[in-house]
Amino acid sequence: MNGSINYHAGLAAEGSVERHLMDRGLSLVARRWRGKAGEIDLVMREGAVTVFVEVKRAATHALAATRLSTRQAMRIMRAGEEFVGRTTGSISADMRFDLALVDGAGQVQMIPNALWAA
Repeated sequence: MNGSINYHAGLAAEGSVERHLMDRGLSLVARRWRGKAGEIDLVMREGAVTVFVEVKRAATHALAATRLSTRQAMRIMRAGEEFVGRTTGSISADMRFDLALVDGAGQVQMIPNALWAA
C-alpha cells in the first residue's frame, strides 16, 4: 500500500511542477520519458532550450533537495543527452537540467541548472 501512495504522491508532485512551469510559459514535451540511460520526470521547452526536470518531494524543500544523488543526476544527464540526440540528431542543442522541489504543502521551488552542481 505504501508503494502505491508514494507513486500517486509522486505523480501529483510532477503534475504540480508541470502546471507551475506551464504558468511561466514553458511547454510540455514529455512526461516520464524513458531512454536507455534512465527516466526523466518532465521534458519541457523554453524557447529553443530543452529543459529536463527532476522532481523531488518531501515534507520540506530542504529535505527534498537531499534526495538527488550524484549518481542519479549523472543518469538523468545521460538520458537528457539521449533524448536530444534522438529528437534532433545532435547533442549540441541548448539544454538545461533543473531540479523541482515540492514540499508537504505542495509548494514548488525550482533550482535551474541544479544537476550540473550535483
